[in-house]
Amino acid sequence: MRPFLFARACIIASLAACSFIAASAQAQEVPPAPAAVPVAPSSALPENILHLDLSTGGRVTIQLYPEVAPSHVDRIKTLARQGFYNGVVFHRVIDGFMAQTGDPTGTGQSGSPLPDLKAEFSKLPHLRGTVSMARTNEPDSANSQFFICFQPRFSLDNKYTVLGRVMSGMQFVDVIERGEPPTRPSKVLQASIASDNVPPPAFSPPTAPPADAPITVDQLSGS
Repeated sequence: MRPFLFARACIIASLAACSFIAASAQAQEVPPAPAAVPVAPSSALPENILHLDLSTGGRVTIQLYPEVAPSHVDRIKTLARQGFYNGVVFHRVIDGFMAQTGDPTGTGQSGSPLPDLKAEFSKLPHLRGTVSMARTNEPDSANSQFFICFQPRFSLDNKYTVLGRVMSGMQFVDVIERGEPPTRPSKVLQASIASDNVPPPAFSPPTAPPADAPITVDQLSGS
């Protein structure tokens, strides 16, 4: 082989080796893909569907997650079938955050006669429509109270037990009266499990202001 051809071959080989090394290094620098956020179980059997008939005008349908929080789901189903939630108010409702109910005294300080539950925290996120159990500062203190998120609140993830999510009727959750406590609290008229085939009550139409009531600036702005 002539000298200049040999030198050219060496240069080409060197460049190819450098390209291979650079490509390998670049491949090693690519960070691994983040772990996927766990999704809710897909099963929606009637036995695991909770209906909440609200005084705001309609039925809210909630898919329960027994695979994620079996004890908490069983508690909700037991209390619903006992009629425990019928007539209970939403005693703590924070705009842009959540609506909380499940205390028969309407104070947020009480629960059911059943014992408190062991926490069943998971990685399921608190999204709009997520249903999660309320508790005190003690992790194992959930009993009967639960809340429905108006908006995502990821700071609650793995700190409160997620037990389900609204499938339909979120519009009736959105208009729950706000307040801590509200002046005229909205109520759970009836709670039932879908497999029991309990018909919804006769809902009253939303209360309208008197005909001679003055129109406020808030009403004009739609707020």
